[in-house]
Amino acid sequence: MEIRDVSGYPGHAKQLFSPRDEEELAEILKRASADREPVTVMGALTGLTGGASPQGGWAISMAKFRRLEIQPGRARVGAGIALKELQSAAAASGQFYAPDPTENTASLGGNLAANASGSRSFLYGATRRHVLALRVVGMDGRIAEYRRGMAIDFDVPRIPLPKTTKHSAGYPLAPGMDFVDLFVGSEGTLAIVTEAELQLLPAPKEIMMGVVFFPSEDLALEAVERWRPAPGLRMLEFLDPGSLEMMEEPHRAALIVEQEGEIDLDMKGALEDKSWFATSAADRERFRRFRHALGERANERIRRGGFMKLGTDYAVPRERGREIVQLYHKTLDGDLKLPYVIYGHIGDAHVHINTFPATKQEFDRAKAVLEGLAYPVVAMGGTVGAEHGLGKRKAHLLSIQYRPDAIEAMRAVKRRFDPQWLLGRGNLLSEAS
Repeated sequence: MEIRDVSGYPGHAKQLFSPRDEEELAEILKRASADREPVTVMGALTGLTGGASPQGGWAISMAKFRRLEIQPGRARVGAGIALKELQSAAAASGQFYAPDPTENTASLGGNLAANASGSRSFLYGATRRHVLALRVVGMDGRIAEYRRGMAIDFDVPRIPLPKTTKHSAGYPLAPGMDFVDLFVGSEGTLAIVTEAELQLLPAPKEIMMGVVFFPSEDLALEAVERWRPAPGLRMLEFLDPGSLEMMEEPHRAALIVEQEGEIDLDMKGALEDKSWFATSAADRERFRRFRHALGERANERIRRGGFMKLGTDYAVPRERGREIVQLYHKTLDGDLKLPYVIYGHIGDAHVHINTFPATKQEFDRAKAVLEGLAYPVVAMGGTVGAEHGLGKRKAHLLSIQYRPDAIEAMRAVKRRFDPQWLLGRGNLLSEAS
């Protein structure tokens, strides 16, 4: 059967399983091990890297893992629960879950697999920071729960990590690290997460949000540098001229901001009278949909062209955010010569490029140009994967991020948990010894 994620990455499986509980999942994995069948775990298929698109073998849907219990300061959630379901249940209790990936129909299992983040990570960090415990099932059928503070019981080296505030590419190995930190972001390659205990925070009493337009991109980027230190600022998003054209807005740049308390930002250079400011929860939801619609329109335009999504998930250190946007424009205008948009999490110097090729030749050129940008990103102390993971489509970028000895250390960890290399085959790491 054919299985594709939202990026259009093609996949196929011999058989699809949808276990009801951990015991049934454990039996499936033990059978797979005995038969040497590769296994790919699936969530809501909202991923952008082909991680849930199997290349043969068995596919396992986590849709029936539906536990959702809200308590003061924490939630217990099954891997099949959608992010928006958790958000709604937390809000009903006067709390909120801090990570907010743009695609809120994604499953929590997928968010955990990719160490997903989103716009509020500017203040609150990515998924990993908010995980209190995980339940997992290994390829040998063993069911285990790991709580925050439980250190790994084997030796690993400390590998060099990028100087970014967001990172989702490879295992963040360090001696004595938590099991939780190892499994979160491992992209379904070490074990299958069935359930998580997640931290909830008290809902802020007042949240203000704005979509602030600017007559030029330079003025918007200057505002980013002024606004980053603002107390309570938890979202700082960027839209370039192409993004606003796609959204049919007649301005040259925009910043989307969200602040706990009243918005109190220096509006120098902004088109303040033409900007939008939320005065209610309904307005904030309208602005969220505006931001979400940009990604949807970009994806739809790519699908109409008949190609897989071509976009980046690079990030650099915050202080180099303006520099990387300028480098992107210079490279894309000089080497790509195709329509493109740049938008995303400028507060964390993490903006996405999306390109729109019309022919196979243009697709190949765009792919080469975007992959070429990985080198200056890493040279700046950046990451080739900030929030989507690498999956199968971008696994080759790992060798740009890390030296061979660091990648071999990750492979050694993979072999410890999955010696037959059956789980998530093709995701993140090649099977080279």
